[in-house]
Amino acid sequence: MKRRLRRQVKNSGSPKWMVTYSDMVTLILVFFILLFSMSQIDQHRFQVISESFQNRMIFDFFPSSVPMEYPSDSSGTGGNDGGHGDEDGLPVANNETDDSTENEEEEEGGTAQRSSLEDNVQSFLNENNLNGIISTNRTEEGVSLVLQDSILFETGEAEILKSAEGFLNKVGEFLQGIPNRVRVEGHTDSRPIYNYRYPSNWELSGARASSVIRYLIDNFAIDSQRFTSVGYAETRPVASNTSEENMQKNRRVEIVILETKEGAE
Repeated sequence: MKRRLRRQVKNSGSPKWMVTYSDMVTLILVFFILLFSMSQIDQHRFQVISESFQNRMIFDFFPSSVPMEYPSDSSGTGGNDGGHGDEDGLPVANNETDDSTENEEEEEGGTAQRSSLEDNVQSFLNENNLNGIISTNRTEEGVSLVLQDSILFETGEAEILKSAEGFLNKVGEFLQGIPNRVRVEGHTDSRPIYNYRYPSNWELSGARASSVIRYLIDNFAIDSQRFTSVGYAETRPVASNTSEENMQKNRRVEIVILETKEGAE
């Protein structure tokens, strides 16, 4: 009998290495999916990024950085001027340009106003030869006239000296000619005070600020509603309280002339 020849079966599938490779790719994919599912989104940063996109013209027609699923017809453009389209397809003016223009005009007006106020104060000091007696500070709120306490008061007292009335009279004449609101601040050094009239520096600084306001109101035609009195005690020093010279700088009264915009409120 003839021996039957066994028919050799050929493997028609993928090579063995392909199976291993596909398993590895699948595992890597699952691994990254798990990482993504366990990650947390920083809501604050996402909100900041979303708002930054909303401020761009390209997203002018959508309230969110993610487009609407079914945007309405009113979100279409209305022309080359960047305006929105209304329901009839007519262009609507874009108010953002007007708002930005108004803001720029307000900033320019505020800068000019601050410059004018500062110039007026400096002219006042020059005309009355007060530069060596009264110093000025430029602040965000306005211009501050700084008077040392040795000019105005005795040590530990809040009654205005006779010798200080001449300086305050010139300040009163200047304030009488402008409409701005005025905040008078009293400041002391860090040395404590304790007596029956002023139990602490808080009472002393407040009393000194009030004395200056009372003198200006009594002697000049200035509306009392323009004034605000503040006592800061030793909480706002301009120098460290480590020497007598520095302490003298901290003992002061500041007459802060606020901007006209605040004065009108």
